[in-house]
Amino acid sequence: MDAYTSFAEVYDMFMDNIPYEDWCGYLTSLLKEYGIDDGLVLDLGCGTGTLTELLAKEGYDMIGVDVSEDMLQEAIEKRAESGLPILYLLQDMREFELYGTVRAVVSICDSLNYILDYDDLAHVFSLVNNYLDPKGVFIFDLNTEYKYRELLADNTFAEDREESSFIWNNFYDEEDKVNEYDLTLFVKEGELYRKFEETHYQRAYGLDQIQQAIRDGGMEFVAAYDACTRNPVQQDSERIYVIARENGK
Repeated sequence: MDAYTSFAEVYDMFMDNIPYEDWCGYLTSLLKEYGIDDGLVLDLGCGTGTLTELLAKEGYDMIGVDVSEDMLQEAIEKRAESGLPILYLLQDMREFELYGTVRAVVSICDSLNYILDYDDLAHVFSLVNNYLDPKGVFIFDLNTEYKYRELLADNTFAEDREESSFIWNNFYDEEDKVNEYDLTLFVKEGELYRKFEETHYQRAYGLDQIQQAIRDGGMEFVAAYDACTRNPVQQDSERIYVIARENGK
């Protein structure tokens, strides 16, 4: 859970191809489908706050939680520019605490894949259930085992830009279902390049495991979709969205 520390300041530079507006539109449509048009919403694993800001602009009262102080600093700087009333909390999602309940919790961009231990994952669901209003919903996404095994696998990815470049060495352990990727980034500063290095670990969970973890956490499984659609999860889905509901304390 120590990812996104040294290069938090350049994270958004390398995520400029992520369709955050589309994700926000999809997420908002799901929230409204369950009657959540406004009110308090928690963004769990909010990172630099890009999606948190977009949801705030949609009229939600946002709270952002992230374990990385460096990522939250970037989010706070965005908040200073936008003036949006977002509360950011430096907390590990495995033990987060709120001052009260919220109408919904969201966790996007494979944040839950960083939970490597099943019991920790079930505990996250337990905490979410505890801080949700009655029948509130938890909407989150996950990278799938298909993506790790077939697309990322043991490959190297690289991109060279005018002001920056990166090298991504990926390794997937099919037995443990843990994906490791070693990132090396170079960002131009004046005439020189600054080097950033980090190693990230994510775990692949099958939908059956996710459903069991939701139940073990005291929540109710509602639905799972192929990302950004209302289609059922397919064998070749790369990212899925899951909806769980508060099921009593």
